[in-house]
Amino acid sequence: MRHITRTAAMLCAALGLTAAIGTASAAPGAPSAGARQVARPVLVDCLWHPQVRPGDFILACGDGNSRLVELHWTSWGAQSARASGVNVVNDCKPYCAVGHFHPYAVKVKLDQPKPWKKHPQVQHYSRITLTYPGDRPEQFPRVVTYPLWD
Repeated sequence: MRHITRTAAMLCAALGLTAAIGTASAAPGAPSAGARQVARPVLVDCLWHPQVRPGDFILACGDGNSRLVELHWTSWGAQSARASGVNVVNDCKPYCAVGHFHPYAVKVKLDQPKPWKKHPQVQHYSRITLTYPGDRPEQFPRVVTYPLWD
């Protein structure tokens, strides 16, 4: 009986603490339980995984011949995201299997958030723009814009 009384007392104390915490979280200025928090868009990778501020990102999913690495994000907002990093690109000379990878400094911008077809309640960036401030891959313009997969 003593054990049951102690357990009941502990349970009541725990419930009282939980009620106090719940009341404190509903204090003025605290978000209400019904308040909807707006989620930031994601970047969908080659394996259909949502990413937020990834350190690297494969641009050429089919063969891996273009990849963003060392990404440092300066912003990740509801409308766009920006980063600087390196675009490592295979020159495919004389063909891709024996080509060499070359690094190019790049500025990255993600934008045009849209509902993701796989999870329509999730927004994903649908466009990427790469700006090469210095050297760039042969036959690439200084600014390249690609649609991103859905």
